[in-house]
Amino acid sequence: MMFLHQLRGELRKLFARKRTYIGYVVFLVFEALLLTLWVHVGRDQFEALAKRNFVPVELLSSSLTATYWIMGFSMFLLGSIYFALVSGDIVAKETEDGNMRMVLSRPVSRLRILILKYCAVIIYTVTFVIFVGITGYSMALLAMGAEGGLFIWNPDMQILAIYPNRDEAFWRLFMGACFMGLSMCVVSSLGFFFSCLKIKPAAASVMALSVFFIDFVLQNIPFLADYKDVFITYRMANWVYVLQEQIPWARITESYSILMGLNITLFTIGWMVFQSRDFKT
Repeated sequence: MMFLHQLRGELRKLFARKRTYIGYVVFLVFEALLLTLWVHVGRDQFEALAKRNFVPVELLSSSLTATYWIMGFSMFLLGSIYFALVSGDIVAKETEDGNMRMVLSRPVSRLRILILKYCAVIIYTVTFVIFVGITGYSMALLAMGAEGGLFIWNPDMQILAIYPNRDEAFWRLFMGACFMGLSMCVVSSLGFFFSCLKIKPAAASVMALSVFFIDFVLQNIPFLADYKDVFITYRMANWVYVLQEQIPWARITESYSILMGLNITLFTIGWMVFQSRDFKT
């Protein structure tokens, strides 16, 4: 109970910072802009695409499909910025402000402090992804109505799936959002790791984004296509397999075991560095 009470306090501190809400505002604007373009500019193109591929138009131009595109196109590149911003700030900012010295003056271990802050960052990450999915779907309902199912097409992951049943499509998409949230925890773990070092909060965020984008760029270089399995961003993209008609649970388990191991490794190294730091002088 004491741990939950302390975690609630850590979450209260996290959401008391104005920069925590930047991502929420940006995504709301982005969703509104994308759906406006979808309805007024892209409708004819989607109808032409549906005719060429013998796919019902209501599958391509539906609120669920729009929600999938909103999450799939934006979260990796746009969402990672705000996850790195929040996680890179969580430890380094308190250290920079001198608040960490006051916290460590109390009878609590450094490991417990880091676990509380890391749990707060992970909760923020997963709930943020679900928030984007819920708000995107709500806006899509207002703009496009409740008709139609879900059409999944991802040429990079070689996935093509159609869900005409709306209930099944909704739960598949919700499950995909949960797995995407787990994937994006890697970005937050990177930011948290750099935040434990003796650097500024902005530098921690930039370093986390640099590692993430370097991995993403290398993963998309054509002559490295045979080695995609070794890149973290490719493993993170495996969330989309949840939307495949026959879910490859073995592949998903393998990828998320690797990601979980990476998260634990980053936290452990960050804790070891933080444990050795001197906050008295």
